[in-house]
Amino acid sequence: MRRPDRDILLLFTTRGLRLFGYGFLSVVLVLYLTALGYSGGEVGLLLALTLLGDAAISLWLTTHADRIGRRRVLIAGAGLMLVAGAAFVATPLYVVLLAAATIGVISPSGNEVGPFLAVEQASLSQLVEDRERTALFARYQLVGAGATAVGALAAGTAAQLAIELGAGPADAYRLVIAGYAVVGILLALLFTRVSPRVELPPQQVTDETIRTRLGLHRSQAVVLRLSALFALDAFAGGFVILSFVAYWFQSRFGVDPVVLGWLLFGANLLAALSALAAGPLAARFGLVNTMVFTHLPSNVLLILVPFMPTLPLAALVLLLRFSISQMDVPTRQSYTMAIVAPDERSAAAGVTGIARSLGVSTAPLVAGPLYLGASLAGAPFVISGGLKIVYDVLLYRRFRALRPPEERPDGGAQPRAPTR
Repeated sequence: MRRPDRDILLLFTTRGLRLFGYGFLSVVLVLYLTALGYSGGEVGLLLALTLLGDAAISLWLTTHADRIGRRRVLIAGAGLMLVAGAAFVATPLYVVLLAAATIGVISPSGNEVGPFLAVEQASLSQLVEDRERTALFARYQLVGAGATAVGALAAGTAAQLAIELGAGPADAYRLVIAGYAVVGILLALLFTRVSPRVELPPQQVTDETIRTRLGLHRSQAVVLRLSALFALDAFAGGFVILSFVAYWFQSRFGVDPVVLGWLLFGANLLAALSALAAGPLAARFGLVNTMVFTHLPSNVLLILVPFMPTLPLAALVLLLRFSISQMDVPTRQSYTMAIVAPDERSAAAGVTGIARSLGVSTAPLVAGPLYLGASLAGAPFVISGGLKIVYDVLLYRRFRALRPPEERPDGGAQPRAPTR
């Protein structure tokens, strides 16, 4: 049996630790802000600036990562997590929270933010063969979703325990956010242990790469088209980020933090397990087909959530949705890495990732007031599901003909992406 690659193990470890922190934070972030007395509009603005600021900083870092060093970028991202978490713990002043949310790295959704995903994807793609990439990304997704689930459960349990011991809600949630800051420290230490093998070899950093904008050359047009679609999908997803879902279940059914933790634990655990099916499905049906035809039914289930009259039914539909909703993630990531040149991978993952961040960052401005307005609290689920269905249809129509190397009869001899 082949010995596990040390760098792959390290990157899987940092992925798991980071997503634990994101899940840990997502359960309590909106609850913490509302406990401080902020309105739906103020919460929505803060979450939007969190994601917009992250997008701007991450865009620069990821599109320069292959030149300034992937490991340096990863360490810088960990530092930004620490800065944001520490600021949220230190003061409840809204202006300070806005600044920290804009500059730092915070995940209100429980999903990836910051420069990490793009740089780790490019590094992992460099460490394995094309035919192994999708299966590796499926395991990478499994680790992340499982860690998010455990983080959500731990956060709900810790907050509930603190409240039962006499802490006020805001203080209990602040304790959880302090744990998020600690994750940033641990990540920085782990990234220093990653070897130079993850860096792009100097001879592959071409003059063309350096001259072009966003670190893209031959694949610029196709990456920008993908980015536009990914932005639409992320905008739709921004209506149902985990922090909002947690708030909706609490306000609709009076759910305690520990129950919220268990619910989100179950949702993320199912998403983690479903990622394992992505590799075999993609091998048989293709990456684009797997992305689209596992995503469509999950969006129908998402629309049905607010129409469920009881907590058990709403929770069941949400869990069913999560059991199939994330199979498109490793396939989407693998597809992006497959259709671009090696010296464009960090940039391509960064640009598409930033497009997603920009898409999701604008949604809370609309979703926040909807959730906090009782008569329209279920509308974000319907909006999100409907827009995601539009995304699936457009993705299939525009990209079903552009196949990755492992799906081509010639084994990938043709160009990875059309020239501009």
